[in-house]
Amino acid sequence: MGELRACAVTDVTLEKTALQKTGLDKTEKVALGYVPVQHPVLKNAEIIPMSLRSVHFVMPGGVDDPAAPSGGNAYDRRVSLDLPGFGWQVHKHAVDGSWPSPGAAARAELARTLREFPDGTVVLLDGLVACGVPEIIVPEAERLRLAVLVHLPLGDETGLAPAVAAELDARERTVLRAVPAVIATSDWAVRRLVAHHGLAPERVHVAAPGADIAPLASGTDGVSRLLCVAAVTPRKGQHRLVEALAAVTDLPWSCVCVGGLNQDPEYVADLRSLIGKHGIEDRLILAGPQAGAELDASYNAADLMVLTSYAETYGMAVTEALARGIPVLATDVGGLPEAVGRAPDGGVPGILVPPENPAAIAAELRGWFGEADVRRRLKAAARGRRAALNGWAGTARSLAAVLGRLPNEPRRAA
Repeated sequence: MGELRACAVTDVTLEKTALQKTGLDKTEKVALGYVPVQHPVLKNAEIIPMSLRSVHFVMPGGVDDPAAPSGGNAYDRRVSLDLPGFGWQVHKHAVDGSWPSPGAAARAELARTLREFPDGTVVLLDGLVACGVPEIIVPEAERLRLAVLVHLPLGDETGLAPAVAAELDARERTVLRAVPAVIATSDWAVRRLVAHHGLAPERVHVAAPGADIAPLASGTDGVSRLLCVAAVTPRKGQHRLVEALAAVTDLPWSCVCVGGLNQDPEYVADLRSLIGKHGIEDRLILAGPQAGAELDASYNAADLMVLTSYAETYGMAVTEALARGIPVLATDVGGLPEAVGRAPDGGVPGILVPPENPAAIAAELRGWFGEADVRRRLKAAARGRRAALNGWAGTARSLAAVLGRLPNEPRRAA
């Protein structure tokens, strides 16, 4: 069974208990419920009971769809795999629908899913599903042990009509005030939710995304290949990147934008028109979604990661780049500065630019291309940050701690 936790397999009492429960005699093989150590961080974790506790994870349909990748989907998938290492068996419930504003069928499916859980069940809800439907979630908070994982506050999505954003914001506030635990993906996001929704600080917790250390990217020529990994949507602001690159066509850059093209077809069409207007179709490629070896190859060829978002609670693409030693140029918004972070020696592995300022992006690109010392410092800091990144086991441990502290007697939170 490999290396086991502090709860030794040789414990005779536990073995006898397992035999009694299963009705097997000692000549038969008993599969004890121990979990092997999967990461060094587990060695200091609490002892896992023989029977894993259960959490039902309700998430949006399409969470496993490779054609619609997102940071939220990747986060949900990964923690579902890692939570068992901290004592929680995960039961996934993917509910199809146009979240956070679903139709009647999706609402009915979510309500049915929650209604079928016995009283006192521990339920982790993706905020995209939960936060727009307080009429479904709030009544269930009276009998279920609910935690809501907020990847992005609903009202922060770019491009929403003001009335729609206000309505979603109010619905989210109602949901988050009703549940005993809220989980955010950065310290910035915790502060934002507490201040914006008036939540009790002790009920809002952080479980920042982890990163898997990957081989150092070989790059192209060390300077010219730019990579943007983000769904092509107004919030990700690729049009600002296009405007910035159009201002530096004298530099020998090429850029690949990796990300889904189906979330906002009108924005994608406008972006293609903008690229054509500036005559950079042969230098800036909208590659569509990528995963696995194909995405790894795009990272490996990159010299600089660029991200021009309007809003981010963290920025997993940033740490994915840093996990390969790739420096970052990003807008200074939300949790992106946390994701960029610092190397252990204090070096900053990225450049943060003011939002809504393509000219600032263009100026920093000129510095990147023109100053070898700037590139050297950024690359050294990126490699230092790479070695210090937290893994996904830490994310799962944080989530497990929140789930373990949910009140035994569900009640509506104030």
